[in-house]
Amino acid sequence: MRPLILKLMSFWPPFLGAGIRVKRISKDFTEVDVEMKLGIWNRNYVGVHFGGSLYAMTDPFYMLMLMENLGREYIVWDKAATIRFKRPGRGCVRAEFRITRDQIQAIRTRADREAKVEPVFQVKVIDSEGMLVAEVDKTLYVKRKDRASRPSETGLRSEQDTIDVQNDRGDGR
Repeated sequence: MRPLILKLMSFWPPFLGAGIRVKRISKDFTEVDVEMKLGIWNRNYVGVHFGGSLYAMTDPFYMLMLMENLGREYIVWDKAATIRFKRPGRGCVRAEFRITRDQIQAIRTRADREAKVEPVFQVKVIDSEGMLVAEVDKTLYVKRKDRASRPSETGLRSEQDTIDVQNDRGDGR
């Protein structure tokens, strides 16, 4: 993904409508800063940030950062997320996404050895006073493409491939 595309994400309709702005992206895609001001389009019934907008501002970034850093040899997907609201969001809120070179290398090493890797990252949504508004845990799915299942001649994946991708219990059921 090119830096221009990431910068233009502020104009992606879900972000534009919620007032989510990508403020900074490091050249090596290991840091992304996002903010959202409280406005008429992201305000809930009681006048604070709508929870869906708070989640939306955290949604794609760890996946995109890993895709860019791991390269085309790896499949990277968002798999799951959990958001814990800590206090009402008022005014401008921000989220800072960080991935270290050591984390990237550890994920690459595990993906090279194992069938799949499901790293978990946490991002905090902070208000303008530095108070915690929400914590979001993002679970990603990472797999080497050469370990990815090959579609059958019919173009469909096997039942086992579908179970591996959708199963989050790790027990094969």
